[in-house]
Amino acid sequence: MTATVAEDSGVEAQGPDEDGAPVPRVPVVRVYRFELVKLVSQWRIRLLVLACWIVPALFVAAVSRQSTLPVDTLFGRWMHATGWAGALVTLGFAGTWALPLLTSVVAGDVFASEDRLGTWRHLLVAVRSPRRIFAAKALAGLTVLLLLVAGLVASSSAGGAVAVGDQPLVGLDGHLLTPGDAAAKVLLAWACVLAPTLALAAVGLLGSITLGRSPMGLLLPALVALAMQLAQMMPLPVAVRLALPSYAFIAWNGLFTGPAQLGPLLIGIAVSLLWALTATVSAHLLFMRRDFTDTAHDGPGRGAVTAGLLPLAGLAAVTALTVGAATGATGSGIEQDKVQRSAATAFAHLYRLQTRQLNRPAVTEAQLKVTADCDKGSVKVAAEGPGNDWRCVVSWHLPGVDAVGTAVYQLDITPDGRYMADGDGPKEVNGYFLVRTPTGDAPNPLWQFDGNVDLLASSKG
Repeated sequence: MTATVAEDSGVEAQGPDEDGAPVPRVPVVRVYRFELVKLVSQWRIRLLVLACWIVPALFVAAVSRQSTLPVDTLFGRWMHATGWAGALVTLGFAGTWALPLLTSVVAGDVFASEDRLGTWRHLLVAVRSPRRIFAAKALAGLTVLLLLVAGLVASSSAGGAVAVGDQPLVGLDGHLLTPGDAAAKVLLAWACVLAPTLALAAVGLLGSITLGRSPMGLLLPALVALAMQLAQMMPLPVAVRLALPSYAFIAWNGLFTGPAQLGPLLIGIAVSLLWALTATVSAHLLFMRRDFTDTAHDGPGRGAVTAGLLPLAGLAAVTALTVGAATGATGSGIEQDKVQRSAATAFAHLYRLQTRQLNRPAVTEAQLKVTADCDKGSVKVAAEGPGNDWRCVVSWHLPGVDAVGTAVYQLDITPDGRYMADGDGPKEVNGYFLVRTPTGDAPNPLWQFDGNVDLLASSKG
């Protein structure tokens, strides 16, 4: 039995058998099953599967029982109150570290392993179609990644439910989500990060093909993710920020505000899917052009790497221009009016929560008429952009009371719009982290709280 690969990427080999009869190509489904078995038979893949299905539950259960919570992590301060907070803390960690590393181990090695073992010729003779080999390997890698993500979701949710329980969740604007709403939004948030995970997986396929045996192919998704995370930490224009698929790893925050901040999230998902498509097409074209008869082949070379990365760089530039033109977004997207609206809304919701804790007469947001007056640094500094020097004075009214209540908060706003408000008095409102309730001491929801500024919202709201 012989097999050749035509130089034209559109022609696939199909040689005769010993009797001269044409040999049909192996169906993609059979090749996919074969590649999937090869992946899951690797000890590191099995170890990752076990880790993703066990470790998050242990982590969430252990942290939820500690007296000190990870308050610097989004939703970390609520891990004592509801089990759903643990799944969101895990999601934040996964988007930053776990998912990029998982895509590196799975997608970054799916083609390079054949180069190391020198099995391309045997595989091609058996399958007789480079295009089907590419599709099967890509689908097998995707299946394993979905299995790993499913483990992270199920394990972290189960750990929180067992350790804390199915309780309401406080959103990023202070409103209370019922357990059913919290569960639905947690699952939706995890589904949203599949898009940037696919983008990194496609980059991993591209690196695995272009870099061959080089360990850089295995590390490429993690390095690209790290570079984009560093970019997200910089004060970039909002259009550039949204043009990177890494923003979809944090844009799920907008699901937990009322109304949901869907604009940045949908843009992040669309950008991620475009990156996934572009990188996959580039990887496929490079794979179809390679010479499988060269046993010393170690990737197409630096020129191919450049050819594979240039489309992604061009896509980022075009996307940034398109987002800027379509949304009219300029600057950082963090402006005084937006910060004031967000802080006032969150305070109003959390004040009602504190009122219920203290068993005081119920009051509505309309009755409170909460306003916030925020500035940054001093009057000489423009009140816009990220920084830890934001200061807000929140005012509210109580029915039947002439005096206006005020509270001071110091805000630390990150470039992606997330902020933490730290209470600075009066102590009766936000000066202490516990409040005395009829059933005992409880966390003070107004002491510190997290919020999110919609980078695409109109500054005049």
